[in-house]
Parts: sequence; C-alpha cells; structure tokens
Amino acid sequence: MLELLTAGGWLMVPILLCSVAATAIVIERFWALRPSVVMPEDLVGRIWQLSRRRELDTARIAEIREGSALGRILAAGLINRFHSREVMKEAIQDTGRHVVAELERYLSTLGTIAAVTPLLGLLGTVIGMIEVFGVIMEAGVGNPGVLAGGISRALITTAAGLSVAIPALMFHRYFNSRVNKLIIGMEEQSLRLIEVMKGERESDEGRVL
Repeated sequence: MLELLTAGGWLMVPILLCSVAATAIVIERFWALRPSVVMPEDLVGRIWQLSRRRELDTARIAEIREGSALGRILAAGLINRFHSREVMKEAIQDTGRHVVAELERYLSTLGTIAAVTPLLGLLGTVIGMIEVFGVIMEAGVGNPGVLAGGISRALITTAAGLSVAIPALMFHRYFNSRVNKLIIGMEEQSLRLIEVMKGERESDEGRVL
C-alpha cells in the first residue's frame, strides 16, 4: 500500500486526505441520521397526551426540543400553540429550515469529494504521462520496461481517485435520499401536530389518528 502511495506521486496525498474526510463524513452521517435521533415514533401522540393531561409546560417543551430533530420543530409550534394556526405553522417552518440544514450538513462536502477526486487522479495521470514522454525524448523507446513502469505509475492516481469517488458518490446519493424521506416525514408530523392541537384531528377515544 505504501509503495502504491509513493509510486503515485504527490497527488496521492490530497486523494488520501479526501478518502479520510469522506470516511469520516459517512460515519458521522450514519450516526446523526438515525431515526431515533431525527424522528422518534409517535412523538405527536405523546405530545397530545401531555396536552390532554395539562402537563405540557415549559419544562416538557424544552425536553421535547432537546430530544430529537423533529422535537425541535414541534417545540417551535408548541411555544406558539395559543396563537393562530398560521403563526404556529410559520414558527414550525422557520425552525424546520434550520433543522433541514443540519440534516444536510457535510453532504455538499461529500459531493465535492466525489467530483474532485477523479479529477485529481486524472491530473496525476497527465503529469505522469508528461514525465514518460520526457523519458522517451531523452532515452528513446529502446527500453519498454521503463516506459511500462512509468505508464503504470501514471495510472495509479486515476485508479486511486476513482476508488475514492465511486463510494463517495454512492453514499452522497444515499444520504440525500434518506434526508429527503426524513424531511417528508417531519412535514407530515408537523402538520399532524397543528391539526391535533387546533382540535381538527382526534378520534372518539381521544387518541391521535
């Protein structure tokens, strides 16, 4: 492995750094986008039960806010629950934009890595080929082994760049898809909260539908 890094030249250093950064982002996003952290199950139902028992005080709302990303959004609405539906909805939307930005954190960096590393690899190959042609001009083509070795070293950076870019691109699209699904789910839960808190959605047994 060390031999490949050395043979690839100095451009292997930024490619290696991109690989480390991409790995760190993937691990962090898998941890940060866990369903229990972003959108716990039946949170609106629990909030409604607290409201019915008149236990939805400032401390409870703070606990909901700190519990999850969805909790932050719903807490913004709960603070304004005594205002009109429009005010409550606007508060939820304002907080939602900040939460969505956090869910998308580092994804643009991961996408940049997926786009840049193949170019770094190609640049390394071009530089390597220039060096090979320099050898040809000086020593001619009488030693195929030297030329083959030079071309092989030139292609190492391209292979390294693609090895980093392909998984980075796959994970970038996967996390974008997961974030979009979470956003849709949080929008549904937020609208559900507004409906139940404004008395527009409740079953005969007092359970949230």
